[in-house]
Amino acid sequence: MNNYKLTIQYDGGRYKGWQRLGDDDNTIQGKIENVLSEMVGRKVEIIGSSRTDAGVHALYQVANFKISENMAEAQIKSYLYRYLPRDISVIDVTLVQDRFHARYNAKDKTYLYKIWNKEHTNPFMRKYSMHVEKKLNISEMEKASRLYLGEHDFTSYSNAKSKKKSMVREIYSISIEEVDGFIEIRVRGNGFLYNMVRKIVGTLIEVGLGEKDAESIAGILESKERIQTGGMAEAGGLYLVAIDF
Repeated sequence: MNNYKLTIQYDGGRYKGWQRLGDDDNTIQGKIENVLSEMVGRKVEIIGSSRTDAGVHALYQVANFKISENMAEAQIKSYLYRYLPRDISVIDVTLVQDRFHARYNAKDKTYLYKIWNKEHTNPFMRKYSMHVEKKLNISEMEKASRLYLGEHDFTSYSNAKSKKKSMVREIYSISIEEVDGFIEIRVRGNGFLYNMVRKIVGTLIEVGLGEKDAESIAGILESKERIQTGGMAEAGGLYLVAIDF
């Protein structure tokens, strides 16, 4: 079997997330699998590094799939470009070693969240950022963000339905900076629970608005109660931007 690695970018606005949902192929995974299956004449399954939520975008997603055919990388890339919708782009196809696994080999991931922090709306970025009219206190948000660093049980910050899986994750870094009217929050960690980044950002926004104290983060984590977190930030402002193997 030949193992191919895909590097993918997508606008997730009209999709139900990365992960295929039964017979509903309105997902990023579903769209790519359908094209690959047509290419070889039988069902092909792909493995993604990160299961992004509905409406979330990716500047750098990685997946892999295996087929018996020995196809040229350029041939696969050309076929995908021709038949995928224009809001999904496979920017690189590479033949890799058989043991490469897009999800299990990923060591850390980085997400970017974009907040448009002006009184007026940004009509060109309204689908790709969250609009917060009131000026956010970045220094308080930074103070709060430091309490997420390290290894914690993030039960409070997940909407995951399963209670069997570990909710422990490690956050390596969180940066917050203002760039041309946007506040950009980058979160890097060894993995993320369902909705975890959006709930962290939602809490940081409430801290920035003065609705929560920065010091409250430790108590929220310790409580393991989802009701304690802030509102969940909108999906359109979130981007998967890096994966390290």
